[in-house]
Amino acid sequence: MDSPTVLIDKTGIPIEDESNLLELIRKAGVELPTFCYDPELSIFGSCRMCMVEVEGRGLMPACFTKPADGMVVRTNTKQVRDLRKMILELMLASHDQECTTCPKNGGCRLQSISKHLGVTDVRFKHMPHIEPKDFSSDAIARDMSKCILCGDCVRVCDEKQSVRALNFTNRGIQARVMPAFNKNLADVDCVSCGQCVKACPVGALTVKPGAPGVWAAIYDSKKTVVIQVAPAVRKALYKAFGEEPGDEGKGKTISALRLMGFDRVYDTDFSSDVVMAEVGEEFEKTDKRPLFTSTCPAWTTFAGYFYPDLPGTLSSCKSPQQMFGALCKDKLAAQLSIEREDLVVVSAMPCAAKKHEAGGDSDVDHVLTPDELVMMIEEMNIVWGELAQSAFDEPFIPHATDGAGTGALRVVTDMLEKDPNTYGVKTCEADVDGETLKIAVVTGLANARTLIDRIKSGEETYDLIKIMSCTDGCAHGWD
Repeated sequence: MDSPTVLIDKTGIPIEDESNLLELIRKAGVELPTFCYDPELSIFGSCRMCMVEVEGRGLMPACFTKPADGMVVRTNTKQVRDLRKMILELMLASHDQECTTCPKNGGCRLQSISKHLGVTDVRFKHMPHIEPKDFSSDAIARDMSKCILCGDCVRVCDEKQSVRALNFTNRGIQARVMPAFNKNLADVDCVSCGQCVKACPVGALTVKPGAPGVWAAIYDSKKTVVIQVAPAVRKALYKAFGEEPGDEGKGKTISALRLMGFDRVYDTDFSSDVVMAEVGEEFEKTDKRPLFTSTCPAWTTFAGYFYPDLPGTLSSCKSPQQMFGALCKDKLAAQLSIEREDLVVVSAMPCAAKKHEAGGDSDVDHVLTPDELVMMIEEMNIVWGELAQSAFDEPFIPHATDGAGTGALRVVTDMLEKDPNTYGVKTCEADVDGETLKIAVVTGLANARTLIDRIKSGEETYDLIKIMSCTDGCAHGWD
């Protein structure tokens, strides 16, 4: 028996496990434009950019339409193309079009789709809804003048993170996405995970800039500026400049940072070893399990907001970023015979939450994301392909050695290395020093919430739980 088939632009495409017509069309090699579709989120269907003509049924949104045997679909008729261009023009008519000064310039989906569809003129009167910008958060900047109401941020905050810091309010032309009661982002239970920034297709939600403060420190002759670099950042930089990572992208990254003016360049893996030793000792000593450990400040904030009665023990160890900052201020400043305030500590991290962690009373002065580093490298006119390979500066204290009890943490590391695309909840039982331990690795705060609730109800028991706020972990760079 022949498999069910849909005729897409005169080509027969067999239906396999595709849940909607959009996925089937993409399998056929046609990349329909969308603003609001994410296969990992619920279908919202607000942007209507994926409209197609289905024979006998007229115009249909591909994201909402289930494929059926014998369907005849056309993805690029005159009617469909005219409709898409009109939708884009309506968006642009109500959009703040100061594109050259927008942080998303060059990476904006509204820009790229408009270009691909040949939108060179807007027939409708330009009536943008200009609203005050919100810079209250240490991590995330909001500019609702650029919001296109796709709802991606609302759904990712709800469905992936279960935080629900953003939602729709009002109706019609007054519809907006905002925190509760139109408060600033810093005044609601936002955990600064940055998933809304990653989901936003335009410049409505962006990472709060750190480059200006870093440049100011570099240009200040009285300051000694050091930087630590996370492994994921090195990989992201190589990806951004179109090269294979090769030794995790160390050499050229270090050379670029030195050319930019950093006095010393360190590897965050150094402080990660210190943290692992301390968490291992903490795990051995605690008699209240599970021990929740994480390098993610978004998880720590989440636990404080939603689980003040968290079962087990929340690790008190600093993250590698903060551990490095503290060691720098206490040890490196003394070694270099300079005052603490004259040593500026910068972190290159793949995560907006690290900016939140460095806010307030912190030993880390500035945090840069890979996108910001790329921008700074380009500002310096550094030619990435011509950079030489360099080595990290030597740590200023001896490397940490594995302390007692770190065997359980090594099991966690092995779990992540064997399955770098860890998603959801991964569990195992391991024999560590004669003790059978139940260990879990959790990615995504909604998944963490589910697991914690099961532990509180007595349905699950664990000895050690490692949590990462982002559903794809933090090992793959900044996408």
